[in-house]
Amino acid sequence: MFVLPSTHHHEPLNYYPFQTPRHTLKPPKPCINLPYKIRAPPNLTILHQITPKSQSSHHSTNIVKTDDDRTTKSQQTKTQDDGIPVDDVKIIAKFKSRYNYIRVLEVSRKADHPFAGSRLLLLDAPGNIHSISFLFKSFTKTYFDVFATLPPLLPPGPIAILGFGAGSAARLILELYPNAVVQGWELDPSVIAVGREFFGLSKLEKQYPDRLFIYIGNAMNASIKDGFSGILVDLFSEGSVITELQDSNKWEKLKRCLRKGGRIMVNVGGSCVEAENSRRDGKLIMEETLKAMQVVFGNKLSVLNLGSRKDDSSLALTGELPNLDEWKKAVHGYLRRYVYMWKPFSG
Repeated sequence: MFVLPSTHHHEPLNYYPFQTPRHTLKPPKPCINLPYKIRAPPNLTILHQITPKSQSSHHSTNIVKTDDDRTTKSQQTKTQDDGIPVDDVKIIAKFKSRYNYIRVLEVSRKADHPFAGSRLLLLDAPGNIHSISFLFKSFTKTYFDVFATLPPLLPPGPIAILGFGAGSAARLILELYPNAVVQGWELDPSVIAVGREFFGLSKLEKQYPDRLFIYIGNAMNASIKDGFSGILVDLFSEGSVITELQDSNKWEKLKRCLRKGGRIMVNVGGSCVEAENSRRDGKLIMEETLKAMQVVFGNKLSVLNLGSRKDDSSLALTGELPNLDEWKKAVHGYLRRYVYMWKPFSG
């Protein structure tokens, strides 16, 4: 997730989740973890900070323009050029759903920024990015790319994505692994509608009708008869990892949803994730989430840190730390950089 309104996770819109029919939801016409912001020129107020829920980029300077045009600097490590100039960003959709404050931003291809030529899905007030897509490339240089390294570690069977967003992780997995079957769960039907309208999700569903299935409902209730081979967890609400994931009982429940040999990979956030509630500190919530996982998975838990600081943004992986050399051989060349970044979680 980058920074903006949250996407998934309160009570389900439908008490009984159902598979959404393709091309039926239409949005009204109008968070990866590294901080990215839109820099506002003089006389403009900041257009909400934009920060991936978890990212792999190493820019970490945030420039915030206050209403009286004073400039304050946070996380000063490089330069203010890490921000996206407001002139390079176009809002193509903006509305409130039952669960989220949804915005779709389009970044100019001419922008001098890693997100140049992308579309960004924002779902919370702080401006965390929940999905990203590029017109001419698949990889995102965010934690979605790390998610795409999971399939080679799994037994045969469907992969669940809890917190589907607009389908950034699903797209990579379906393109890279011809036998992969993805079941995505998303609480907000408007998010799926936006994915279909602006992020090519409809095309993806047509391209992989027997390999991609999307369900509307509470992702914590996701299940399948014989268990998932793997589960990707990307669940945020109001700019923070959902509270259920700081409860070890919930991780025990998710563990029971796996088939033998299955694994879970989780975006646990970090200091770069900005919550609407200031008491939900990103670093603290990340630590509490990892501790809850450790209760269930013990020493079979690994972490990968993204960003310029250890606590900027992290992902977690359950199961024994795999043979990294074999894992590296099994993933796309671009993704191999992430394999050796995993370390056993020490608590």
